[in-house]
Amino acid sequence: MSDLDPSISPPDGCTFVAEDWRILASHWYPVALSSEVGAGPHAATLLDEPLVLYRVHGDLIVARDLCAHRGVPLSLGHHDGEGIVCRYHGLRYGAAGRCNRVPASPNLPIPGRLRLKTYPAVERYGLVWTSLAAAAEPVIPDMPHWNDPEFQQIVCPTVDIRCFAGRQVEGFLDVAHFGFIHAGTFGDPDNLEVAPYVTKKTATGFEVDYRSSIGNYPIGDHRGAPQAFEWLRHFEAHLPFTATLTIHFPGAARQVIMNAASPVSARKTRLFAPICRNFDKDVPVERVHEYNLKIFEEDRLIVETQRPERLPLDLEQEGHISADGSSIAYRRGLKRLGLGQFFIA
Repeated sequence: MSDLDPSISPPDGCTFVAEDWRILASHWYPVALSSEVGAGPHAATLLDEPLVLYRVHGDLIVARDLCAHRGVPLSLGHHDGEGIVCRYHGLRYGAAGRCNRVPASPNLPIPGRLRLKTYPAVERYGLVWTSLAAAAEPVIPDMPHWNDPEFQQIVCPTVDIRCFAGRQVEGFLDVAHFGFIHAGTFGDPDNLEVAPYVTKKTATGFEVDYRSSIGNYPIGDHRGAPQAFEWLRHFEAHLPFTATLTIHFPGAARQVIMNAASPVSARKTRLFAPICRNFDKDVPVERVHEYNLKIFEEDRLIVETQRPERLPLDLEQEGHISADGSSIAYRRGLKRLGLGQFFIA
């Protein structure tokens, strides 16, 4: 925590403990689908900080959603081709968030203070990523096969969940709930045993190979797998709130799902889930969106009702079973980052 800039302060009304907020603000998160940021302006929120996203002459800008003149949200305004125009006095902001037009005094120099607070922006996997306090080069989680020409890339619609991001990510990493929560999509209520597995610490979190006879074809899909086929699910956790799952289907078929839980606040998460796969590429993407949403909706009831709302990082606060290896590794990883209680209230 000593490397964090103490001048970077949480926004008003922040739902995180200040020190936790500063740690989380140093990481990168998706805040919008690239396809959503067009003529703009597009509103988003990250770690309680209201943001506005827009494009001007091919450049992508992510900025605090406040006009530098009188503090009106720029997301209430419009885009006139040269930048976003504030609804209050018509000030326009273009490249790098600089004001380039003041209608009330068009022939006078524009004050240097009329410039937006901007944040770095990177587009990857069909998403716009940013950080509120990044001090170095972008650290964006890797998504296996995304740039492989043999794979189809699918960007799913976002899902908003009323829970802390850590709760959602831990649920994504959990392998013991398939037959209970996902019995309507791919889980098997008659196949509940979790085989032993071992997590491996990495530079950005941990990874784990989970092998079992639990299939991943949708219920009602009669293709099936060869008898005694061993399914491999390879998880890679990228702290604090992103994980990828690579599923090894029969033959050389592969599907990768990225679970990027973007913390809107300590109690609200916007989930981004790009997918790539090298099979069923003729299936309409709308069907993929629908199936993916159905799986996440099955999880929603659980993660929105778990208590305490925050994720207990002290392992003594809850009981654990042998299937909780990924959960325990995840909580320990968050604790190594220096995180504590997460919530102010």
